[in-house]
Amino acid sequence: MENLTNNNSKSTLVPPSGDRGLVVIGGGPGGYAAAFYAADLGMNVTLVDLEKNPGGVCLYRGCIPSKALLHVAKLINETKEAKAWGVDFGEPKIDIDQLRTFKNKVVAKLTGGLGVLSKQRKINFVQGRAKFASSKSIVVTKEDGSLQEISYDKAIIAIGSVIATVPSLQIDSNRLLNSTSALDLPTIPKSLLVVGGGYIGLELGSVYAALGTKVSVVEFMDRILPGADQDLVSHLQKRLSHSFEKIMLQSKVTEIKEVGEGLTVKIENKDGVTEEQQYDYVLMSIGRKPQTAGLGLENTNVQVNVRGWIIVDKTLKTNDENIYAIGDIVGEPMLAHKASHEARVAVDSILGKKVAFEPLAIPAVVFTDPEIAWAGITENQANATGVKYEVAKFPWAASGRATTLDRSDGLTKIIVDPETERVLGVGLCGPGAGELIAEAVLAIEMGATVKDLALTIHPHPTLSETVMEAAELFYGHSSHLYKPAKK
Repeated sequence: MENLTNNNSKSTLVPPSGDRGLVVIGGGPGGYAAAFYAADLGMNVTLVDLEKNPGGVCLYRGCIPSKALLHVAKLINETKEAKAWGVDFGEPKIDIDQLRTFKNKVVAKLTGGLGVLSKQRKINFVQGRAKFASSKSIVVTKEDGSLQEISYDKAIIAIGSVIATVPSLQIDSNRLLNSTSALDLPTIPKSLLVVGGGYIGLELGSVYAALGTKVSVVEFMDRILPGADQDLVSHLQKRLSHSFEKIMLQSKVTEIKEVGEGLTVKIENKDGVTEEQQYDYVLMSIGRKPQTAGLGLENTNVQVNVRGWIIVDKTLKTNDENIYAIGDIVGEPMLAHKASHEARVAVDSILGKKVAFEPLAIPAVVFTDPEIAWAGITENQANATGVKYEVAKFPWAASGRATTLDRSDGLTKIIVDPETERVLGVGLCGPGAGELIAEAVLAIEMGATVKDLALTIHPHPTLSETVMEAAELFYGHSSHLYKPAKK
């Protein structure tokens, strides 16, 4: 959920509701998970959010609508690939209005469902902007300008994050998109420049490329998805080099101007040479950032660090005894599923249970084609921190199921502790990688060894077998790939 801030209203203050309990500020995956869980445990809960139903950025303007569009992009791409299999569907006819309607229906169904669940749990849902008046109360500014003061025993801040921008590149033009406006599908442009080679930019770029747009990407670092494992990214980058018009690495945008029916962009490469190029639209996608200005934290004992994130302990409690914080606003990784699990820890802590948010693995998924997913420690992290490790890799080119899909551009990679043979991390690249990574998370959390994965019978023929075969390769005896046995 985006920041619930700025209270400039001069309306009359409505008296406190009288019922003290838990107040949750923000209705995203962290906020509504906390509110629902607390209500299920018998707490009196008030949930405050800007939207008419819970859902937050994830459901309204992020995870869900983007995945709906990525599903359509996948279908379009597969119909084109089917020509090589002897099936020709012809050129797709895209109805942009109907596509937009489909995406909006998905959002409406899920957020509406959360609204129903909120009512069923008898949660006091208040639509408006919240601001702390003290460590024991908030003031909510409603749409009609009225103010409502709500007293509470405990509060959970779950306001999420906001879109990061580059002020020097911001111009007043509807041709300059961000991750929210790009999801509205204003049109199918002939050309689009994506500024930022992170997962949001690559996912949205993939959608527009499938719809017929010539997509280019400019990334300041020396590769796309800088935080991901290069062994995994290499497969994605190879495929994107064919579906995208151009991928410009170690480059940066220095200026954007609206000229006629497009945007003129100056791009400087690693050698300091600047070129000027024309695009119909530009998508600025450089990530998200925390923002607490206007939330009234100065009226509490809550503190933020130098990067703007709220400081919490392992129970998600802030420096204020009465206030907890979860999700994007407490730091990376900024992922919906992280926020949802933090929500349970915060609520349990409020109820006096001895808990701590100390996961061994938080999965990450990039929903491009192919998908990339990982959990636990990556090889990059192991090298950076001096952790001893060994690697077992199984290329999907040797997978029977991947071959039936005509998708050999994949890899399963396991990071193993050489002494205990415990699984430290797993990385996957290929179709459906996001669905497969949960096995790795469970293995890491349960302290499983690579032998456990090798001895676990996986169904055939499936992509999940690649996890088993990678584990078998650690000992040198995979059935479908030869590797000298370990001595």
